Amino acid sequence: MRRPVARNLTVLAVSAAVVVSVGAAAPPSAPSGTGGGKTPLAVGYGGAVSSVDPDASAAGIEVLRKGGNAVDAAVATAAALGVTEPYSAGVGGGGYFVYYDAKSRTVRTIDGRETAPLSADKNLFVENGKPLAFADAVSSGLSVGTPGTPATWQTALDQWGSKRLAGVLKPAERLARDGFTVDETFRSQTASNEARFRYFPDTAELFLPGGRLPVVGSTFKNPDLARTYAELGREGVDALYHGRLGRDVVDTVNKPPVDPGSGWNARPGDLTAKDLARYRTKVQAPTKTSYRGLGVYSMAPSSSGGTTVGEALNILERTDLSQASKARYLHRFIEASRIAFADRGRWVGDPAFEDVPTKELLSQEFADARECLIKDDAVLTSPVPPGDPRHPQRCGSGGTAAPTTYEGDSTTHLTVADKWGNVVAYTLTIEQTGGSGITVPGRGFILNNELTDFSFAPANPAVHDPNLPGPGKRPRSSISPTIVLDRHHRPVVALGSPGGATIITTVLQTLTGFVDRGLPLVDAIAAPRASQRNAAQTEVEPGLDSDVRKQLEAIGHSFKVNPEIGAATGVQRLPGGKWLAAAETVRRGGGSAMVVRPVR
Repeated sequence: MRRPVARNLTVLAVSAAVVVSVGAAAPPSAPSGTGGGKTPLAVGYGGAVSSVDPDASAAGIEVLRKGGNAVDAAVATAAALGVTEPYSAGVGGGGYFVYYDAKSRTVRTIDGRETAPLSADKNLFVENGKPLAFADAVSSGLSVGTPGTPATWQTALDQWGSKRLAGVLKPAERLARDGFTVDETFRSQTASNEARFRYFPDTAELFLPGGRLPVVGSTFKNPDLARTYAELGREGVDALYHGRLGRDVVDTVNKPPVDPGSGWNARPGDLTAKDLARYRTKVQAPTKTSYRGLGVYSMAPSSSGGTTVGEALNILERTDLSQASKARYLHRFIEASRIAFADRGRWVGDPAFEDVPTKELLSQEFADARECLIKDDAVLTSPVPPGDPRHPQRCGSGGTAAPTTYEGDSTTHLTVADKWGNVVAYTLTIEQTGGSGITVPGRGFILNNELTDFSFAPANPAVHDPNLPGPGKRPRSSISPTIVLDRHHRPVVALGSPGGATIITTVLQTLTGFVDRGLPLVDAIAAPRASQRNAAQTEVEPGLDSDVRKQLEAIGHSFKVNPEIGAATGVQRLPGGKWLAAAETVRRGGGSAMVVRPVR
């Protein structure tokens, strides 16, 4: 039996607000590098920003205070994350932008995914007849796709913003010039990349000052990036796609500036000025799924986020998760994820190259045909074969399961709302932590390794793989920025997360925790996570209840511990024009939620 919308949306909003004692806001005139500390929860008026970093959230709040809208603030926050989270995002990467327009009550999206060079083919990562080892491919020019982030910023501002690019880049430019305070997360991420950063002299000079790891509490400055932002503000994004900045990127990809004494074989890429000049973002309709009477909107392919989260929600629609025990809730969540990933692997790729059955993957008919595979007293054996969404058969599976390709677990997500009711959920990335490891000389940013999200070779040569490389093709992503609307097309909640392929399960678990289990948004974000991606074992965080784990193991589940899964942020609309911003309490050192005018 279908359940009505989770109790009552007003009750949900009020229950979330009750847990708030103090709202966080950036200081009225927050100087660079002093974003006001990390506070994972804030409630107030005038708009809200939530990100992993206080300086980045403060940049967005600054733009909102100066009359900017959610789009302007999102770009400002993203640019600031390029300073303070340079191993997760920046000018050298790409991402996906989801926007809710309060005036028309509609959702639109921007696909700003990186693209393969026009010279690429299915053998991009094949050498001497064999697929390259992943580690050999990552820190090379081969892994670098045409950056999409600057084009995404400009597209968003042109379509829905109210400020010019130069203006919204100013807080980030100032932050890069004046510096920010190094925290333990930044130091540890640098340490985990230290060996390969030393392959590239420009990367080592910037991120290993004086040849050493940055010291916690010290000030980290990036004057090269400040100048890059100033150039983008002055010349527009043509500086990258048609200008000197672009020429510097091409030279770096094709002749990676490697330390000859390192012995590292930094394989050259084949990026050209034509690749940059031909790059285009795609403004497109979102995916839409109905769940408990709510409209769930997210990214359509080239990302698999919207279809996979949506299919899993449709599978769960038949189960009353609000009344289920914790063990049954997690069992159903895990099995729905397993099935949805099976179908993702078979059917989702870049729709410019592949016939992706997006509508059929999101149909309730297909979900119902797949849901019947789930048993309450047994566990499906992975890898589960895919179903056929165009010809759904009850409990039907067929073909060969495709393994989930590795996607870097870095990336970063931000969520913004403004006083007019517009909302942005934006996930941006350079793929894995530290990207390719290659810094563009004199430019202050690392290039992505996004092309390693392609399959290096078909899992089964007899079965078509929709995620093989191709000329100008976008690699499949799991990025899932999501906006949820009520039946009147007003926002309820917006959220997203980094985490590679675990993004999908993080968004799914956070949504069901909030909508079905009645958790306040900050608690839904903080809850211990599980991630099943059609594998033999389900990854779980250490905090998952041991008694629940034992109950699940008793029916056949197998687990392995992942210390940290994702780093979500979100905003929630409350009654009376208020917004709640929520972020991580612990993961990545905790996130930063801020509002323009906080209330107690």
